Amino acid sequence: MCVGGLQCGAPAGSTHRAGPCSLGGGGAGPCSVVQHSPTPRNGCQVLGIQTCAEMATVPNGFNIDTPRWDQSTFMGRLKHFFNITDPRTVLVPEEELDRAKALVEGCRAGLVPPGSSQEQLLYAKKLYDSAFHPDSGEKMNLIGRMSFQVPGGMALTGCMLQFYRTVPAVVFWQWVNQSFNAVVNYTNRNAASPISLRQIGVAYVMATSTALATAVGLNLYTKRAPPLLARWVPFAAVAAANCVNLPLMRQQEIINGVTVTDKDNNELGRSRRAAVKGIAQVVVSRIAMAAPGMIILPVIMERLEKFAFMQRIRVLHMPLQVLLSGGFLLFMVPAACALFPQRCSLALADLEPELRDSIVAKHRDEVLHVYFNKGL
Repeated sequence: MCVGGLQCGAPAGSTHRAGPCSLGGGGAGPCSVVQHSPTPRNGCQVLGIQTCAEMATVPNGFNIDTPRWDQSTFMGRLKHFFNITDPRTVLVPEEELDRAKALVEGCRAGLVPPGSSQEQLLYAKKLYDSAFHPDSGEKMNLIGRMSFQVPGGMALTGCMLQFYRTVPAVVFWQWVNQSFNAVVNYTNRNAASPISLRQIGVAYVMATSTALATAVGLNLYTKRAPPLLARWVPFAAVAAANCVNLPLMRQQEIINGVTVTDKDNNELGRSRRAAVKGIAQVVVSRIAMAAPGMIILPVIMERLEKFAFMQRIRVLHMPLQVLLSGGFLLFMVPAACALFPQRCSLALADLEPELRDSIVAKHRDEVLHVYFNKGL
């Protein structure tokens, strides 16, 4: 049987009948005739096994896609996101990520390498969730992964908070930050709604312009204000830009809607209202992610810089702010992601009338809520 990325081990160049495909292609249905090309490595070989005939079956009752923690509660989601946003996964080699994906897909098909423990399977799922898109299954670029938010965000936050006094410095670091945010927003979009390069460009320019206008305007306005207010300008710029960047980067979802399903993941249609709710929640999460570090840290630095020893080591102020920003983000990245369920829901009564009528006509009163991936 050929299952997704796992090949059955038949000789290269041979042709045979295959069983139902349950992985990789997105659904069931006969593989019909399989032509084995001389591809050097298949899914089993990625796992260090020559043929899938050597694979063992998954333990009874184990479902690798079932969350380890209750996703209906904040604490359950917090534990989940602490797990998958672990910045240490950024250092995992590409080959190990590929093995984790092959192991997860094999587990979904009911096949795992002999001797695989539940801990190994759960670690593979952790790597898979940290590096592969939940909709498409494609490997995400390193910078856009949520596990990169701590190392990437701490460097940018520390620099924005340190270099806030002059307009050129404000312009440069806001531009760098919005470039980083554009990559993150595109990477974590709902993959079922493609976006063109032109739309990406417009979103990037508009968000960067908003951040720069807010930062430069407030920077000039606070020249005569207390010093602490000037230190909060970067946060105001980041918050304003998030309100522009995310909706524009994910505008296709607002225009065409996102796919909504019932509780059993059966597709029901596309909803624009669901898209608006999901994007609004992500905007709130992103602002909450930045808020503690960019609001509290300036207060800390304002107090510390009054001490004589801090005035003697000005060169270390920026590294210190980077480290402190990392401390805030280490907790705030998973906490902000956990504010709302990843699998977002919307009451049937809140859907567009035409979609609601279609669902009621087909399912009567069986569907009371629809579900969709809100993105991160």
